[in-house]
Amino acid sequence: MSGSLLSLLLVSVSMATATAAAPPKASVALDPHSYANIDAVRVKDLHLSLKADFSAKTLAGHADLSLVWQDPTSRMLILDTRDLEIGKVESISNHKAQSLAFALAPKDPVFGQKLSIQVSGPVAKVRIHYRTSPNASGLQWLAPEQTAGKKLPFMFSQSQAIHARSWVPIQDTPAVRFTYSADIKTPANLLARMSADNDPNDKRDGQYRFRMPQPIPSYLLAIAIGDLKFKAISKRSGVYAEPSVLDAAQREFIDTERMIKAAERRYGKYRWGRYDLLILPPSFPFGGMENPRLSFITPTIIAGDKSLVALIAHELAHSWSGNLVTNRSWDSFWLNEGFTSYVENRIVEDIYGRDQALMEQALSQDGLRAELGELAASDQKLRLDLRGRDPDEGLTAIAYDKGNWFLRFLEQRFGREMFDDFLRRYFAHFAFQSIGTDDFLAYLQRELVAKAPDKVSQEELRVWLEEPGIPAFAQAAESARFAQVDLALRALLHTQAKASALPAKDWTPQEWLRFLNSLPTDLDLEKMQALDAAWKLTASSNAEIAHAWFKLALTCGYRAVDKPLEQYLLHIGRRKLVLPLYEAMAKTEPGRERALAIYRQARPGYHPITQGSVDAALGWKAAPVAP
Repeated sequence: MSGSLLSLLLVSVSMATATAAAPPKASVALDPHSYANIDAVRVKDLHLSLKADFSAKTLAGHADLSLVWQDPTSRMLILDTRDLEIGKVESISNHKAQSLAFALAPKDPVFGQKLSIQVSGPVAKVRIHYRTSPNASGLQWLAPEQTAGKKLPFMFSQSQAIHARSWVPIQDTPAVRFTYSADIKTPANLLARMSADNDPNDKRDGQYRFRMPQPIPSYLLAIAIGDLKFKAISKRSGVYAEPSVLDAAQREFIDTERMIKAAERRYGKYRWGRYDLLILPPSFPFGGMENPRLSFITPTIIAGDKSLVALIAHELAHSWSGNLVTNRSWDSFWLNEGFTSYVENRIVEDIYGRDQALMEQALSQDGLRAELGELAASDQKLRLDLRGRDPDEGLTAIAYDKGNWFLRFLEQRFGREMFDDFLRRYFAHFAFQSIGTDDFLAYLQRELVAKAPDKVSQEELRVWLEEPGIPAFAQAAESARFAQVDLALRALLHTQAKASALPAKDWTPQEWLRFLNSLPTDLDLEKMQALDAAWKLTASSNAEIAHAWFKLALTCGYRAVDKPLEQYLLHIGRRKLVLPLYEAMAKTEPGRERALAIYRQARPGYHPITQGSVDAALGWKAAPVAP
């Protein structure tokens, strides 16, 4: 019986009642961003057998889901999908396949389509034959001219938060962890890598096998296929990149093994085997993605002076916070990113010193203060309520920087030695589990607060987690080097001091960012010109400094940046760097027209995640398809 006929039959018995406007309905302990009925059944292992077709921009094949039934009386398996073409569904037993009835519900613009599969009993394995869409939100297919080498195509995934469902039919929720394996077929001249046991000695032959023996949530599923070469950093760490980028990347990230050892000394053994970095093309929408064993990294942090490698420390830190101990739902996203930002800063301090760590802390807190003005009060709480919303809306400074500040507060109150011991035990206790804010609080109360009840009050904990903004009792980071930057800034603004006299010859990028981010947004053009002439800011090769300077130039009307800004937007797809620049241009109608003119050229090279954000900022409407 065909899938389409079965779909009609299933609908007639009310199997699939979701409508296009209805988000997932969750019961207690379920994820509001997933349709999956994880109270009845859970995926324990996934096997993918897929072929990558670069001309069609699709992955096609099948997914085998090994299942554990929580409720053996249930006769339904419900999965998350988005824009997947489902061919057929089968149960697999003793190497024999039996067709199963299935139905795809109408599409929801945020959550995709619920896939309901009827089973006759608690089957052990289900096979789903499917094909991805060329426009899958979790995949980007790049033509050769969009890569560093300009000769071969490239494809990579970005599954967080709920984009895994666009390339794998799965229970797309961090509440479920599973092991996985994969057989991937590619063109013979390309190398495939996954968030799994990549062998640096693999030969390019178009057939690759992978295994991830540790259980992970779906958002950590990852794949990349391209003209990739490998260079070792240590016995357990190295870099994959396109050949023209490889040497620079390996030099920039040479401290990776030192970072791993620093984290192990504080927080326990690294549990994932290898830790490699994969440098993606500039269209990658984020700074990094913590895919286990293989962090995906933007090339925008290859500055030539290791000044932006805190991002490597961040992605590595996820090997403990996020990958090892995972937020159960996206409402507790701070458990992933707040902890990771805190651990990142401790690694930076161990490797690069207290001064740099304090500057990074202060920049983090400055960024948080700036972003608070753009967020609704309800979105300023660590414990979020994202029901009915795209969980990507939770990717704000609250999870990262307020979460980090909260843990910094606990460290200050309990002392580093006691707090380090607590974190080490926390990571060990919850290893390979998905937890919520209440689980953390219960463990905190039992393992830390109860042992020193005079250090932190229950009201202080409540304010951090449940109230908007920054608590009045929070202690801000103080950097002596930033204090000197602030003195130089005041002299420039309020005395006759010249821009060329700034004591900035030996400033780090962090000091430059503090200076640029503190300048008034209506700085007069004469001072802008003087700063540019003295310090060549428009020509900066540091992507973060260039971003800060371009953003200031847009608010001040300094048109000397126009051409370099256009080139920046055409060649960088990292959302954090490009979105604020488009937003700044869009504040006036002439600026919006200019932004749209640039975006028309840049958009095809941006990842769907970046496209979605910039589309909304500019009110972009795609040209109608010709009949």
